[in-house]
Amino acid sequence: MAPVSGVFALKPFHRPRLWWGLWLLAVTGVVVLSLVNLSGLPPVPEGGDKVEHFLAYTLLSASAMQLFATRRGCVVVAALLIALGVGLEFAQGALTATRMADPRDALANTLGVLAGLSTLFTPLRDMLLAFDTRLRPRRAS
Repeated sequence: MAPVSGVFALKPFHRPRLWWGLWLLAVTGVVVLSLVNLSGLPPVPEGGDKVEHFLAYTLLSASAMQLFATRRGCVVVAALLIALGVGLEFAQGALTATRMADPRDALANTLGVLAGLSTLFTPLRDMLLAFDTRLRPRRAS
């Protein structure tokens, strides 16, 4: 995989495809779970789904802060995640018979993205890079 440059440049990982792929898998999981029929699952306590939305988007956003090399890239990805969260709420109302659009879910998604984005300004921002560095094979001397 050729290194991505510009806004979407990744940090200098030893295994960039692994981390990029896992993040894309997580995004795909959120998209799928947002659109499939979940009526067979046990009921969630009142307001519990907002917590689920918040946590899902916090994890997606905080993970993105781990991946992308520039602040600009992180902010652009956060904006795209907010658009995804709002867009999926519209899609639930327009494309599914078993789900409904809920502006409060979109708000919980947005607040989750902002919470994840806030990790950009903490030492946690490079936690995955440090972990990836520790996984590098050592060279024989």
